[in-house]
Amino acid sequence: MNDGRKQIDREARAVRLLEARKKAGFGGVRKVCARFGWKENTYKAHESGRNGFDTADARAYARAFGVSYQWLYLGIGQPEDEDTVAPPVAIDVPLMSWISAGALGEQATVTSLSDFPTISVLDLPDGDWIALRVEGDSMNKISPPGSIIFVNRRDRRLVPNGCYVVADEHGRATYKRYRPDDNPPFQPASYKEIPAPDFDGAVTVIGRVRRSIIDF
Repeated sequence: MNDGRKQIDREARAVRLLEARKKAGFGGVRKVCARFGWKENTYKAHESGRNGFDTADARAYARAFGVSYQWLYLGIGQPEDEDTVAPPVAIDVPLMSWISAGALGEQATVTSLSDFPTISVLDLPDGDWIALRVEGDSMNKISPPGSIIFVNRRDRRLVPNGCYVVADEHGRATYKRYRPDDNPPFQPASYKEIPAPDFDGAVTVIGRVRRSIIDF
């Protein structure tokens, strides 16, 4: 989504938030924030459109003002409508380096994921997630360079043509597609002639890649 589209969405949500507060009849911003325990400066930035608000904020505002989440956040329907779909849930996923990801394959290694910066993403299924930024062209049919992939460490079951992050015995991690009839079975998926990885020793599956995103 480009910056212009983001600004339009942010400003439209701010207008709906202002309308919701006024219709609720709780008074001005200071009274509302005191009533619900919100930070006044944060709320002002949301209502003015200076800063955007996320799905968690939208759910809190919708409950407080008695309006539809879909209307407030997505602009669907009317304020008094009942929500017909569950709001998307955002989770914060640690964005790791490839070196750190490789270390996850070593059973003796204990890595605190709280040490890493996070990226917020909507509607991932239940799992144990890490995120990695793709480097190079070896998977550019699926994930161009600069893409961010989301890896479920809880899902290590090998499925033909599934994509995985794997590491060799020295902790060198890579992102490849599983082709069980090939040798090695973890292969590039590229528009370029990219050689298969040269693994050193046994290969450990870190997790399955279930989403790949890139900003344009």
